[in-house]
Amino acid sequence: MKLKILHTNDLHSHFEAFSRAATLMKELKDENTLIFDGGDFADFKSIELQGTKGIAAIELLEYVGYDALTVGNNEMFNGIDTLEHMATNSSVPFISNNLLRKEGAKVKGVVSSVILNKNGLRILVTGSSPDLEDFNDGLGIHITPYKEAIKEEIDRNKGNYDLSILLNHVGTFADDEIVHEIKEFDVILSAHDHKLYSEAKVVHNTIMNSAGCFGEHIGVLEIEVKSEGVKLIRSTTIPTKNSSQDESILSILKRNKERAIEMLSEPLYPLEQPLWHDVLEENPITNLIADGVKDILKCDIGLMNSGIINAGAFHYLSNKKLIEICPSPLNPTSFEIQGKFLREALEQSLDAQICLADGKGPGFRGKYVGSLHVSGAEIIHNGKQISEILIGETPLEDEKWYTVATSDYLQRGSGYESLKNNQNEQYRPGYIRDVIRQYANKPAFIQQAMRPRWKQTTERALV
Repeated sequence: MKLKILHTNDLHSHFEAFSRAATLMKELKDENTLIFDGGDFADFKSIELQGTKGIAAIELLEYVGYDALTVGNNEMFNGIDTLEHMATNSSVPFISNNLLRKEGAKVKGVVSSVILNKNGLRILVTGSSPDLEDFNDGLGIHITPYKEAIKEEIDRNKGNYDLSILLNHVGTFADDEIVHEIKEFDVILSAHDHKLYSEAKVVHNTIMNSAGCFGEHIGVLEIEVKSEGVKLIRSTTIPTKNSSQDESILSILKRNKERAIEMLSEPLYPLEQPLWHDVLEENPITNLIADGVKDILKCDIGLMNSGIINAGAFHYLSNKKLIEICPSPLNPTSFEIQGKFLREALEQSLDAQICLADGKGPGFRGKYVGSLHVSGAEIIHNGKQISEILIGETPLEDEKWYTVATSDYLQRGSGYESLKNNQNEQYRPGYIRDVIRQYANKPAFIQQAMRPRWKQTTERALV
């Protein structure tokens, strides 16, 4: 029997490109076609997803006719409750053989595998999710070793399928290991590391393909399933940029955006004072975040870069406003670091060129790195150099270890490389914008945020 497999991965809510991919898939689809997604379809930077708890993504998957999706890390990033809401309301199976809740219970709606029937052919589909290590506890999840989980699914379904497919969101590096250690798979569709194969690879009779990212390509496999095995007839990855946009996809997005805006626009509470923002100048909204994470994580200091915010908030807060001004899905994070590395980062923050550098980095949705804002500390400087740093009322000691409350962006050393010299990092569920929501209606914190922590003297810089 001949079978056509269409697949996407790592869309990250690039829905304009997806509307073009949908047109291509409709053109290529026939009665012998299966459609899969390798995960990270739903990225909650999208207001359509934020305002519908991910249901907008489900409507897109169902309209195109996907047969299954594996759970990527971005399906988890809005919290386990949102993932369960999506999975339990989807007719498209959400698959992960190694994803559990933190306490070890199954994630509602997520299955370890499915057996699809296509014109009498029994097709086992399983999928693996990536281990996010230090993020797992913060997200409320537990990830088991993927190889063991894959073997369990093969053993559990032995004799019940004619064709086996793995949707692998661990990364293409894992494909090479799996294909040598677990030879039962006929097809592996890979994701997570955004690799684009011009054509499929065949190793030990296993067909492997990966379709890049952002909906810019779709993968196509044409195979023939015989009693003696599976033969690859043709494979390609097709660019979507020249395809027309599917009007029904655009309609689904428009409808869900209107629903999302209506729900998210409802004011949460009025603001007593404007929380203005600036990339270079010390400002109250970034101070508020630094104060908030310090209070939540109970650290010696709070540290936040102003680039995490795109704009200020002036009259009231709503969930829509929070997404607009702080779109990055970054987590409150704590770590330990020596004073000398803090000093280096703070000194760099006086350099406008560093503050205005491209803020690229995992999870970052802003433009500039921004200047560093502190809580629980005071920096004395002359505009060019720092003369003194006080932690509380005590001078910073270069060799002493301090606890810092911040975001995972700074914890990785993004923008300020010296900060990556840390240890004992811990991540907390929720996003940095949730800190604003939690503290922007507390008068004491608002007043505190207005007080400057960077104190400029009139002393001239040393030459």
